[in-house]
Amino acid sequence: MNYQELSEPIIFEWDSGNQTKSLKKHGISSQEAEDAFFRPKLIAADQSHSKIEARFVMYGQTANGKILFISFTIRNKRVRVISARAADKKERNIYEQKVKKAA
Repeated sequence: MNYQELSEPIIFEWDSGNQTKSLKKHGISSQEAEDAFFRPKLIAADQSHSKIEARFVMYGQTANGKILFISFTIRNKRVRVISARAADKKERNIYEQKVKKAA
């Protein structure tokens, strides 16, 4: 996986459907998802879902220590979260290994 950085300042734009989808389906609020963007994170291009526009996946951690898997795109220099959920065990391990190496 090729990890990338996200340029700052980070500005969010939420589609009303996606904003509530992650909360209803995965229990992740928009505030939690946004919080993960301002902490150590890993970002990679999502080649398999980038047919119409460039999409990315991110592993990030919230202030309360929850590691998230987030898919997003960037439109008009704004981050649009598509989905946010708790990372599974494999994803948590990837995040922890990469972050520890970078520290």
